[in-house]
Amino acid sequence: MDNGENQLIANLPGKDRAHLLNKCALIPLPLGQVLSESDVAMQALYFPVSGLISVLARVPNNPDLEIGMVGREGLFGLPFALGLTSSRIHASVQVPGDAWRITAQAFREELQGNIGLQLSLNRYLHVVIEQLQVSCVCLRFHTIGERLATWLLTSLDRSNASELPVTQELIATMLGVRRVGISTAANLFRQKGLIEYNRGRLTVLNRTGLEQVACNCYAQSLRIYKEVL
Repeated sequence: MDNGENQLIANLPGKDRAHLLNKCALIPLPLGQVLSESDVAMQALYFPVSGLISVLARVPNNPDLEIGMVGREGLFGLPFALGLTSSRIHASVQVPGDAWRITAQAFREELQGNIGLQLSLNRYLHVVIEQLQVSCVCLRFHTIGERLATWLLTSLDRSNASELPVTQELIATMLGVRRVGISTAANLFRQKGLIEYNRGRLTVLNRTGLEQVACNCYAQSLRIYKEVL
């Protein structure tokens, strides 16, 4: 994937890509911006160029749980690609960046005649479903350290960032585990020279080492993406 591009858009035939971008606007994604709320119908879709969108499940009397993340590999707003007119998904910007934004109405019109976009989104939907299966296995069988390494690598890949504006508390919330577990794993990574974090900024110093610590879910997710898209 080239830097500065959204992969779904970049993979479209030239004519289809130009037709879609003509209806999009490149906008900034500020840290923490809410793009969709569970009780409010979505008005737009986003093709991130950089940054990271976190898709969250909201459970009463409990912290939010991350159930997905969308970066430059994909699209936030898949329900519209399935023909739905609204979605009650909650999502916010986890890593700031930029995205191509298209209104829901314009997207529905574009999808009717853009065959390349239709085929690309069908493949992307298949990838999302398969990666969700991988995530479920990861949640059930792998250690906090393995899951943390996989989450960090995936976040960097999809955000096109060199560092992540995250705290241990936020990561614990995203992974649905206690903060002490993340603290223990992160301290071990730091002692091994894999990461560095300070004042809410985390930087990966040794990516190869982190890949060796990550569970096989990371490599499996990459393989699914490359094979299908």
